[in-house]
Amino acid sequence: MSISEFCSRHVVCAERGTTINEAARLMRQHHVGDVIIVDCVGVRRIPVGIVTDRDIVVEIVAAGLDARALKVDDLVDGPLVTVAETASYAETVRLMSNKGVRRIPVLNAAGDLVGIITLDDMLRQLAGPLAQLGELTNRGRQHETRTRA
Repeated sequence: MSISEFCSRHVVCAERGTTINEAARLMRQHHVGDVIIVDCVGVRRIPVGIVTDRDIVVEIVAAGLDARALKVDDLVDGPLVTVAETASYAETVRLMSNKGVRRIPVLNAAGDLVGIITLDDMLRQLAGPLAQLGELTNRGRQHETRTRA
């Protein structure tokens, strides 16, 4: 299965010139912990960065900086980690682990933003199968009790 089956298609975005204050407002309004920074080229949204609620607290609030004066582009550093929508679940887990990120924008073949996959999304997908695996021992004992009694 590709990661496109698990990612959220609703992505909160902002352009580079958006203030930190406005990005925080967007996060609150949409009940999310991040905003993807995009360059808009026509109808295309090309991701160039990500700003998280933690970035704002640690880099702006704790440092006593003015969130109304700074732009989201001021917080973008280094290359953005992204994943192709055709990547497998396992590939995405490896990428998140190797890069130490909890959120990854999902791109189509043209490099356009089509979704986001988060650690929470991944954990929700793992919870069901892990619970089923946890029941294997019980089922094995029950089967053994019935067949060997």
